[in-house]
Amino acid sequence: MTRSIRGAVSLASTFFLTAFLAASLAAAQDLPERGGHELEVWTGGGRSVTGGIGNTSVWNAGFRYGWILTDPHGPSFLNGRFEFAVDAVPAFVVFQEPNTAYGAGVNPVVLKWIFATRRHLVPYLELNTGPLFTTHEVPPRTSAINFASGGALGTYFFGKHRWSAEVRYMHISNGSLAEPNPGVNTVQVRLGFGKFFGKK
Repeated sequence: MTRSIRGAVSLASTFFLTAFLAASLAAAQDLPERGGHELEVWTGGGRSVTGGIGNTSVWNAGFRYGWILTDPHGPSFLNGRFEFAVDAVPAFVVFQEPNTAYGAGVNPVVLKWIFATRRHLVPYLELNTGPLFTTHEVPPRTSAINFASGGALGTYFFGKHRWSAEVRYMHISNGSLAEPNPGVNTVQVRLGFGKFFGKK
């Protein structure tokens, strides 16, 4: 079995596992509250933008577990809760010339500010970072070990199911582990399905 076929099989398996978990999580939801937890499956993708190597696209999927650490605080329009989370990213694909790179990573630091609202729309801001390991160098002739860092602006949608949609900026670079270090900057759209578990 070639590397490309193995990669395709791995991606298909990840997709179906993600879909299964999303279906099992889709139920009436608690809203985020101090002492509660978040469980989510997500997938997203996008295209490179200026400031790094161009003509590159990415797709990724993963799982999140988070801890709601605070009650709402802050000035009126910024009033919100702080969440710390961890992402496992078993599927990360970089479409580039001359070869597509398949990889995986983890984001051990995810910092999220969830604005305090009891409406059906709950916006949030996020910063995250973590290592990324790929089968080929990203960008080409640099390193197969990189760091993926970025920020996102999104919103939760609460109803019969809880899902989220966001726009994410992600910077991929090797942190000067190798030279040169041009990096890849992308803008992505990400969708997530999950559940907040209230404190017991």
